[in-house]
Amino acid sequence: MSDQFMMAHQDYSMVPEDLNNMFEGSVGEFSYMMMMYSGAIREVKTKLQVLNDELSLTRNRNPIEFIETRIKTAESIANKLKKKEMPLSVSSVRENLNDVAGVRVICAFLDDIYQIASMLEAQDDVTIVKTKDYIKKPKKNGYRSLHLIVEVPVFFSNGKERVRVEIQIRTIAMDFWASLEHSVKYKKNVKDAENIVWELRACADVINRTDIHMQSIRDKIAYIE
Repeated sequence: MSDQFMMAHQDYSMVPEDLNNMFEGSVGEFSYMMMMYSGAIREVKTKLQVLNDELSLTRNRNPIEFIETRIKTAESIANKLKKKEMPLSVSSVRENLNDVAGVRVICAFLDDIYQIASMLEAQDDVTIVKTKDYIKKPKKNGYRSLHLIVEVPVFFSNGKERVRVEIQIRTIAMDFWASLEHSVKYKKNVKDAENIVWELRACADVINRTDIHMQSIRDKIAYIE
């Protein structure tokens, strides 16, 4: 995702003045949709925090180091729909985009990633729509992370809506690499860009080997205990 993740509260009632020129429908419809995505993020974040608290008690460790969230801006949503040659409407957003709402989960170890994903999948009100495992099959640039598209129920005064959220789960080292790669990718006029891309790809391999080695050491310590 190109949008930066953030923890700060956002006012989803605030939308661009030219929104009607970007999307079919009213500003109110768009604001309501964004409020739904905000609610879905809260649902997912709460689920993750509860799982982390439970594992802290039952296994004496927290698999989740921290959680970040973000919602795409109206401009970013419009640009993505245009790129996909999709209609610019509220219904089109919900039908065609899976990553308007995003949650990033940072773990210490590789097995934590799959453990968290498995526990989410086991919850009966969570539907796994799509899984992309960029850890087992990294992108060409070296990017590694586990991506899940999930649907969760969000309850309102007049009923409930099932809303999609993209969840990225990665290790601390993977996140550090991705942050640097993101800044290089979207920075203009980078000198020696081709060599930097090569260096980042090499670093991604080193990070992967380090993650595997750290997992092995942690497993040995757990075995001794």
